[in-house]
Amino acid sequence: MPRKTPLSSEEKRARRSAVSMKACRGELRFPGAIREIRDSLGLTQAEFAKRFGLTRLQLIDLEKGRANPTVETLDKIGKVFGFSVGFVPRKGAVRPDTLEEVP
Repeated sequence: MPRKTPLSSEEKRARRSAVSMKACRGELRFPGAIREIRDSLGLTQAEFAKRFGLTRLQLIDLEKGRANPTVETLDKIGKVFGFSVGFVPRKGAVRPDTLEEVP
């Protein structure tokens, strides 16, 4: 498999900002979030897996939604962005602060 072209500092910053904004808007959803976070860091699957104590196969399963990560794994990955593990509203749920449906 070919190596990923390293991202510039500006590209990393822009991608991290985009991931953070999606999280703030409640649009960052598992399993796609794992891939988005990995891409925003500019890491290959092997590099990301090693950094967070996973095997590459575990990461592939996480990215494809075939596996459920432990809270510890989610916490380790989320800390890079300042995210904390918590409840995410389901689509169609009503936000108590606005009484609007979650998209």
